[in-house]
Amino acid sequence: MAVIAGREQGKRGKVLRVLRADGRVLVEHVNMIKKHQRPTQKLRQGGIIERENPLPLSNVLLVCGRCDRPVRTGIKALADGRKLRVCKKCGEPIDKG
Repeated sequence: MAVIAGREQGKRGKVLRVLRADGRVLVEHVNMIKKHQRPTQKLRQGGIIERENPLPLSNVLLVCGRCDRPVRTGIKALADGRKLRVCKKCGEPIDKG
């Protein structure tokens, strides 16, 4: 994924999680925040931890493997009835399979 808007514009990373209900996405090493964590008895020690914060889905685009650019996607129907996401610029399938 590539960030196309906001403070993190131009950065790229792997999608860690999609939060569909909130319309947000968690991208690896993008939109990092520092969180002050209180120590818990069982799980973790206290301190300042750094983690990713979700971005709005409208601020990210898929990166085409062939163009190596952030692109919009289209849907192409195959002969056997399956649907496939394709790059709008070069027509390369984005979903392999």
